Amino acid sequence: MPFSLIPFLLLAIPIAEIGAFILIGGQIGVLWTFAMILLTAVIGSILLRIQGFQIINRLREVTNAGNIPGKELGHGAMILVAGVLLLTPGFITDTLGFLLFIPFVRTFIWSFMASRIQIITPGDFGSKSSNPFSRGGTSKDGVVDLDPDEFKETSEGKRDGSSPWNKEISDGKDT
Repeated sequence: MPFSLIPFLLLAIPIAEIGAFILIGGQIGVLWTFAMILLTAVIGSILLRIQGFQIINRLREVTNAGNIPGKELGHGAMILVAGVLLLTPGFITDTLGFLLFIPFVRTFIWSFMASRIQIITPGDFGSKSSNPFSRGGTSKDGVVDLDPDEFKETSEGKRDGSSPWNKEISDGKDT
């Protein structure tokens, strides 16, 4: 989602919530509308507690097994967002919050986001090919990639001669 939409959403969501309050309050009455808002907040806090502890236990299991808990952290973040949405008064935010408490919906969102995110684990930093932040070094095919400050040429554009790379030439010819 582009960041330029965030100010629009900060304005559109409360306006939509006010409209929903007016429509629902006109149909079922003001007291029942307030009762529904309180009920969804209580149910949301209960669900947040139950599923939050489940995610914490799952995080422990995965880390104790020696794995990286990427999916579990994603689910934990979505459960946290769901809790915030359910504690926020409104029917639209409550609907979105309840959807995020459904494991299938969280898995679908995780799959969608994981296909667009590259996760770099600590072991990836040793490999130049998998590290997008690396500069220079030797790749798998033996090519040495140097930055401009890591080599120098003479004024004629020939090799300096003092470089240790001049001692071994693969084709046996000195250029």
